[in-house]
Amino acid sequence: MTKRNVIIIGAAGRDFHNFNTYYRGNEAYNVVAFTATQIPDIEGRKYPAELAGELYPEGIPIFAEEDLPRLIKELEADECTFSYSDVSYQHVMGVSAIVEAAGASFVLLGPKDTQIKSTKPVISVCAVRTGCGKSQTSRKVIEILMEKGLKVVAIRHPMPYGDLVAQKVQRYAELSDLEKHKCTIEEMEEYEPHIVRGNVIYAGVDYEAILREAENDPDGCDVILWDGGNNDFPFYVSDLQVVLVDPHRPGHELRYYPGEVTLRAADVVVINKMDSADAAGIEAVRKNIAAVAPDAVVVDAASTLDIDDLSIVKGKKVLVVEDGPTLTHGEMKIGAGVVAAQKFGAAELVDPRPYTVGRLSDTFEQYPDIGIVLPAMGYGKQQLQDLETTINKTECDAVIIATPIDLNRIIKIKKPSTRVYYNLQEIGRPDLTGVLGDFVKNHKLA
Repeated sequence: MTKRNVIIIGAAGRDFHNFNTYYRGNEAYNVVAFTATQIPDIEGRKYPAELAGELYPEGIPIFAEEDLPRLIKELEADECTFSYSDVSYQHVMGVSAIVEAAGASFVLLGPKDTQIKSTKPVISVCAVRTGCGKSQTSRKVIEILMEKGLKVVAIRHPMPYGDLVAQKVQRYAELSDLEKHKCTIEEMEEYEPHIVRGNVIYAGVDYEAILREAENDPDGCDVILWDGGNNDFPFYVSDLQVVLVDPHRPGHELRYYPGEVTLRAADVVVINKMDSADAAGIEAVRKNIAAVAPDAVVVDAASTLDIDDLSIVKGKKVLVVEDGPTLTHGEMKIGAGVVAAQKFGAAELVDPRPYTVGRLSDTFEQYPDIGIVLPAMGYGKQQLQDLETTINKTECDAVIIATPIDLNRIIKIKKPSTRVYYNLQEIGRPDLTGVLGDFVKNHKLA
């Protein structure tokens, strides 16, 4: 049988997982390349032989997605597998057009071919877009389960930006593990909240190996929580799938890939940010949930704000630093920091654009519709340095840090600053406590 040559189109996450679960060791295919986008500095590397398996003793090269038409012809690709998330249907089919115009077939792999079954009950928390409030919901789920005396081990959607072999399986139980594994800001933002709440979190590259270690964690494991990234569907077969929608972006739940997949598969849908969204947006989201996930339990929720020091904001000209991916491919123009500035009486939001340097200037060029906020981009040392320089150059009275971690811990901010936080607050019934109570009972975990 002639092998089919495959290019996997990705962004250093779902693409590696699709390879590991479907293509690695599959004699019917020859994966000739990965392409990368969304995340800087991924292209030009290799998916290493140590992870790629015996069919790929030289590893697999990673190229920029912009080279795709040339690669299809030069590498004689028969098909290209689209393997990244949080993109519009227009974007997906635009890539499909490029692939098919070059002569190859366009492929999407679904859950049946890529999900792994756990020996433990699995709860997944996903979202239809980046920035819906998934992390705060994951924290809420974990807190409820821990109050019931259960050991929860979280597994995070991949962010393998460094040494892929070293990142095959990563376990985070203490803050020092963040330094040990040389985490970027984006990784710290996802891992640190779990660590400080006392639960272990795993991440890495090989998600079957990760799952098996998590199931046998030395601190114990009663439940696996899949902490999803972007709007991807889970890597694991889920016993309960919780999905967030955002009434600030009504309609996105039906226009982005694979966000609609996660919504249609949801057991529970959380409508978040109802305290700050308008009635029309909330109603539109409710209507779409009813249309595509009529059997899902719908939980109403608000994102409540906490602030460390109100005096730093009130009456001041402030620079707001928000979570990077939420503003870039998440397409949000505001986040917790802007809402806090408005709520707590800031005199003015300072536009960071005149003060950006280096890679941050490139970010604003690539994403010109970012609002009057500064995205906390930190995929590498240079971006981290550019972030520090930009903040300190900006002519403002104070800085609002609206990232899930305290930036003061990793960069030196020479201006007064305060942190703001989002927390999930459920509104009425049904709520997650009731849903999870039923889950615990049904799986005989109590």
